[in-house]
Amino acid sequence: MTETRVDSSQSTPPRHLSIRLARRDDVDDVAAIEKRAFSDPWSANSFRALFGNPIIHFAIAEDTITGKVLGYVVAWFVVDEAEIANLAVSDDARRSGIGARLLDHALAAAKQRSARMVFLEVRESNAAARALYASRGFAVAGRRAKYYRKPVEDALVLRCEL
Repeated sequence: MTETRVDSSQSTPPRHLSIRLARRDDVDDVAAIEKRAFSDPWSANSFRALFGNPIIHFAIAEDTITGKVLGYVVAWFVVDEAEIANLAVSDDARRSGIGARLLDHALAAAKQRSARMVFLEVRESNAAARALYASRGFAVAGRRAKYYRKPVEDALVLRCEL
């Protein structure tokens, strides 16, 4: 279930921003962002279960001065396809381009793994996320009726050819 909580009104990300692979000690911070961003959040254990799986790409945006986790992205890769499974930015870091940086990082990882197509689901009402995805070439490929539970809403399946 993909959820994305970003803001499409992008300004420049902080200069002291780093995108790096997540570590186990990042999980509590990631789960806290997840809980604030989504009405049906992944658990900390769901994030912990990602480590060690070779098809998973789990990265965070970090303030390199404070060490604070500002956002994260989870993607997985199977054969020549990728899926952005989860992406969120902390409340206090939105509107700074961090969501775009995380998405670009995941798309670069997909290219490195020879993915030809990237998919994701997004709430139909999430205009900010849809604008971000459209800016990176994602287009509507389908709809999943009543995909989201809290509140119940359709998901748009988006696809981007690399």
